[in-house]
Amino acid sequence: MAEGKEEDVRLGANKYTERQPLGTAAQTDKDYKEPPPAPLFEPGELKSWSFYRAGIAEFVATFLFLYITILTVMGVNRAPNKCASVGIQGIAWAFGGMIFALVYCTAGISGGHINPAVTFGLFLARKLSLTRALFYIVMQCLGAICGAGVVKGFMVGPYERLKGGANMVSHGYTKGDGLGAEIIGTFVLVYTVFSATDAKRNARDSHVPLLAPLPIGFAVFLVHLATIPITGTGINPARSLGAAIIYNKSQAWDDHWIYWVGPFIGAALAAVYHQIVIRAIPFKSSRAC
Repeated sequence: MAEGKEEDVRLGANKYTERQPLGTAAQTDKDYKEPPPAPLFEPGELKSWSFYRAGIAEFVATFLFLYITILTVMGVNRAPNKCASVGIQGIAWAFGGMIFALVYCTAGISGGHINPAVTFGLFLARKLSLTRALFYIVMQCLGAICGAGVVKGFMVGPYERLKGGANMVSHGYTKGDGLGAEIIGTFVLVYTVFSATDAKRNARDSHVPLLAPLPIGFAVFLVHLATIPITGTGINPARSLGAAIIYNKSQAWDDHWIYWVGPFIGAALAAVYHQIVIRAIPFKSSRAC
């Protein structure tokens, strides 16, 4: 072998293959090549219309997401009792259903992130450049602010009275409880995103890209069922920021840091877990022979 030739270091899960491949790993009729990591900076993107089109898609999707979900939360809070409204289950369905629909609509344009935590996790996994990640996060936050602003513009009185769907740690729970709920909830979401959009699975199962929005939306639904009573469920910093800015009361800002720190930690853990443990992507090394 030539000196300095690179080769994959097969470690851990990559060193010993299954005697009988399991699940989709048994389907080897399609070629797969690991895509190269996205560059950290991609100045050329700033001259591309597709770059701005993707940002606009993220803006509009997050705008619609906030508009529908905040109205749902307000409707539940306005009802004299939970049985007179869609209740917590309805709120969870609104969030999960909107993510399902919006990811389906925007996946081919921007990737359908609609969430800074998802964008951050995919950036850590080198699925997109820093340039695009920052642009997405800005557009997502602007879309969320506008979505909440339109709700308030239509109904100022009810919006103020019903707290505008702003996220707050519920009475009886500590800040640590809220932070933990946001970390684990976002981990579930971002891990599902990684699994549902895994290029290797797409190569094996042609139906995976079509069905990807379904498990992502369902993960959002389940996380909301579990954490609405604790934090009102953030797991999306843009959603929390948009509602907090438009409501703009002290209680919306007291614990707001939780809705950024928690999701970003959860997203980072999901990226590390999926890339290193589940995918077991090998490192590269140079070895003289």
